[in-house]
Amino acid sequence: MRSPLLAPIAPTSHKYSRGKVGIIAGSREYPGAAVLCVGGARRGGAGYVMYRNDDEMSTGLVRHAYPDVVTVNKLSDTDTDALVVGPGSPKIRSLPFSPFTVLDSSAIKLASHVSWDSVTIVTPHEGEARALGFDPSDRAQCALDMAEQLKAYIILKGAETVIASRSGLIYIDTHGTPDLSTAGTGDILAGLVGSMLASWQPDTDEQIMEVLGYAVQAHGLAGKLAATQGLPVVATDVLEALPKVFLKS
Repeated sequence: MRSPLLAPIAPTSHKYSRGKVGIIAGSREYPGAAVLCVGGARRGGAGYVMYRNDDEMSTGLVRHAYPDVVTVNKLSDTDTDALVVGPGSPKIRSLPFSPFTVLDSSAIKLASHVSWDSVTIVTPHEGEARALGFDPSDRAQCALDMAEQLKAYIILKGAETVIASRSGLIYIDTHGTPDLSTAGTGDILAGLVGSMLASWQPDTDEQIMEVLGYAVQAHGLAGKLAATQGLPVVATDVLEALPKVFLKS
């Protein structure tokens, strides 16, 4: 039985109808972020995952790790159902249009440059929120303030991740674990969010919040499952735990 966290697959589905997600991630300094972000996207239900980057090292690592992922030189305005930009500080030439645009890490500051008719999702941790001038001491209020000012859905990562919308909807996730506080787990979450948006293709405020909640929940449960090994959790442990989470949920 397919996990209720993942979009159902119709009998007539094909790889394109299941959702196309594009990833712009990784750099010469942080090539591993590309692998982690794309890895998260591969497990979120989208039928077609594309990766674009000018950095040869990042592209080579993605090709080696995931032969099913399509690497491209350019993403156009009609290529994707969701776009993920920013993990690992990639060189960003432009932001092609996508119905959903997920901004992480260095790309968060591009929120105002996203097309007005694209649904924007921003995934900061507290330090990034503070750097943008927001006060994360009250996490729920901080997420609501960011949502209003950035005109985006906010996933404020951390202990009890907060998801907020411009309309004032708010969801506080309790599935996470402090074991997720390690480098690279946010890259996985960004890819997972983009893939789940591409596959579910929600079209109302409530539906978008629900899908974002599914992604954060799956990510948190993967962190908990990875921690049961009794060893310090690293990002690749979380990536490897995601399929098991979907089998159990």
